Amino acid sequence: MSAVDVLLGLQWGDEGKGKIVDVLSARYGAVARFQGGPNAGHTIHFDGKKFVLHTIPSGIFREECQNIVGNGVVIDPIRFEQELIQLRHSGYQPERNLFISLRAHLILPSHRLLDAVSERAKGKDKIGSTLRGIGPTYMDKTGRNGLRVGDVFQADFEDRYARLKQKHMDIVRSIDSNAETELEDEASFFSSLEALRALRCVNTEYLLNEMLSRGESILAEGAQGTLLDVEFGTYPFVTSSNTTASGACSGLGISPRRIGKVMGIFKAYTTRVGSGPFPTELLDETGQKIRDQGFEYGSTTGRPRRCGWLDLVALQYAVMLNGVTDLMMMKSDVLSGFEELQLCTSYRYQSQDIKELPIELRGVSANYTRLAGWNEDLTQLKKAEQLPAALKQYIQFIEAATSTPISLVSVGPGREQTLFL
Repeated sequence: MSAVDVLLGLQWGDEGKGKIVDVLSARYGAVARFQGGPNAGHTIHFDGKKFVLHTIPSGIFREECQNIVGNGVVIDPIRFEQELIQLRHSGYQPERNLFISLRAHLILPSHRLLDAVSERAKGKDKIGSTLRGIGPTYMDKTGRNGLRVGDVFQADFEDRYARLKQKHMDIVRSIDSNAETELEDEASFFSSLEALRALRCVNTEYLLNEMLSRGESILAEGAQGTLLDVEFGTYPFVTSSNTTASGACSGLGISPRRIGKVMGIFKAYTTRVGSGPFPTELLDETGQKIRDQGFEYGSTTGRPRRCGWLDLVALQYAVMLNGVTDLMMMKSDVLSGFEELQLCTSYRYQSQDIKELPIELRGVSANYTRLAGWNEDLTQLKKAEQLPAALKQYIQFIEAATSTPISLVSVGPGREQTLFL
């Protein structure tokens, strides 16, 4: 029976999912995004070019692969049109193999204003929002006030828009009576809706299930990472959607019985963007070295990422939650040149050593196991057998800790810098 394989991040996002989706997409009939919005940034390198996708699935560069934006995704029409334009300028025709769910919710200009005002009002307690309007859009979705892609085809769409906008403005004024409420990009929003209407907007749940009934394979592409899941992440410093494997079912309209492999992507170290606790964070020269060697700056926001050693407690948690069948380790080349590497194997919490992720990570410190590092340049390697012995030991240690095999190691940003074990 054909299945939906799920590929998702196991940390706080930015694990390199876009590259792996691009590498694997040749094996699948479709790639489908199931949650998140333009707060995601999937970076892909090939043929000497760099592409950053925010909403469009990462299989868009392969013409034979259908790309589906599922109902669990939230779409900013302005940014979506910009993404389409950039792809066309690079010689691609995304409309040829792109489908949009009629049930996907829309991010309005007033959602972004509400996001900014709300975050500003939190002061030192801000959660580190990307200010893309994601949270307010999901709030409207669960509050049954949102507008969906299908609504833009209705005759009374502008009336529905005006009512929701007015609600947002009332909330903005209640938070900050001095807030600027002029929406300068409102005209661009309505202009971009025409680009959206011109695409194939369909009931993608039928499309996906029809593909499965024909025996075609589908890759579900997650955004952000497990530790940002609204249910199981480091709340409240999380995103507003379900980033775990279960989110693929509700975000695409497929049965749990259709799930096949669950491929978990993680970096050889750990990064985080924005606020929130980070037990293995390195606030020293080592952390800066990882940041510099890994070019750790957000593809969506440009913000420098916080860097630290690999957290195996958090990784084991993510593997458990998602039922991960295959681990894929990214950016192993970044750790070249460190004499010694450290891995967090337990936490010190309330005067006890624990191996569970507590509900509150603040006040947690990391207990480390030390392993030898490697100096070899990995970026030119062509076969897994060429990996240095110290890296093989590092891989084996992680496999033993998670009881899950590592099936892929990335040694650089390019498609060809991908080694299958």
